[in-house]
Amino acid sequence: MAAGRGAAVLRRAWRERRAALLEPRYTPLVAACLCLAEGGVNLWVIRRVPYTEIDWKAYMQEVEGFANGTRDYTQLKGDTGPLVYPAGFVYIFLGLYHATGRGSDIRLAQYLFAGLYLLNLLLVFRIYCRTNKVPPYVFFFMCCASYRIHSIFVLRLFNDPVAMAILFLAINLFLEERWSWGCLLFSLAVSVKMNILLFAPGLLFLLLQRFGLLGCIPKLCICALLQVVLGLPFLLVNPVGYLTRSFDLGRQFQFKWTVNWRFLPEEVFQNRVFHAALLLAHLAGLGLFALHRWHSSKENILTLLKDPAKRKPASPRLTVNRIVFILFSSNFLGVCCSRSLHYQFYVWYFHTLPYLLWCTPTTKLAHMPKVLLLGVIELCWNTYPSTVCSSLSLHICHGLILLQLWYGTAPTLVSHTPPPSRKPTATSKKAQ
Repeated sequence: MAAGRGAAVLRRAWRERRAALLEPRYTPLVAACLCLAEGGVNLWVIRRVPYTEIDWKAYMQEVEGFANGTRDYTQLKGDTGPLVYPAGFVYIFLGLYHATGRGSDIRLAQYLFAGLYLLNLLLVFRIYCRTNKVPPYVFFFMCCASYRIHSIFVLRLFNDPVAMAILFLAINLFLEERWSWGCLLFSLAVSVKMNILLFAPGLLFLLLQRFGLLGCIPKLCICALLQVVLGLPFLLVNPVGYLTRSFDLGRQFQFKWTVNWRFLPEEVFQNRVFHAALLLAHLAGLGLFALHRWHSSKENILTLLKDPAKRKPASPRLTVNRIVFILFSSNFLGVCCSRSLHYQFYVWYFHTLPYLLWCTPTTKLAHMPKVLLLGVIELCWNTYPSTVCSSLSLHICHGLILLQLWYGTAPTLVSHTPPPSRKPTATSKKAQ
């Protein structure tokens, strides 16, 4: 009897442990444990792994020019070249410049970025708790197992994680239906680094579906007005210089740093025709997803321009998973078609990968290939310098994720016609 009860307790404990790893409802518990563990991991990394100078010194030199009174954007530069980020970057890193003794206290900067890492993780986990899609065991790979992400935050002090943390805060606001505040934070993220614009097509689609054309104009004005306000000191002095430097979409990248196109000859990598082909592929991918995966109504996509109250039939409600899927897939399409990915760009989409892989129906046998994809992508980003094999493998992984998103998320079109009325049966007639 006692042996039987003991065995039953062990079986129940084992079942609960499996549930905590496999069932999304346990995400808050797993997230809390992982955030505590990540605090220790980041402290260990800061104290044990040597800091490597890449861009921090240049960032401090660029904002020091602003602190000294320079308002001509073309005159702000550092050891790595001219300042090429929008004005929000200047203000945020100016705060870090003063907080760290003009950028000299590297250890304090690392602790501040460790705090940013934990804040970013909390914002990401809040999104995943709302979506209720990803099994909790996957988050172990998203946290403690990624050397490159820890390096980007606390060993390199790049501006990319700053932009992404603000972006994830904006997405949390979108999920709470606070679209105006979300647009304000989205625009602030863009002002730190332009890669946030890869989410913009998805956001525009969501705004149109939620508010219609006229209703989304005020939200777009919020985004534009913030950019003007932040850039005003520079726009008043040299508007052309500010716009061409901070929003330079045609900037060339150095072949030696590319992670995704190493298998190409350098002359092809730098060729403008190749860049145009990537842009066309990006636009085509966005168009196909907008028409066939984001738009889930039988009506023409142009109905999104109408006021939602006047649409017949009414558009489907924006669910949490719909918002997240549209934003994350919009960004992923942009990453797949990027002219070059540098090592710090991994943070652009790293925290979205679990959702992109597990947002589709997953059988028991399909879990292992998805985990394997995460592992191969991590390996590609940790291969330095990149090789023909690593860059090809990265594209293959991206292609497999795209195929899964395309074939695994075919929209179920909701029929708006009323169901046919049943003819009364003999029994019902009798009851009447």
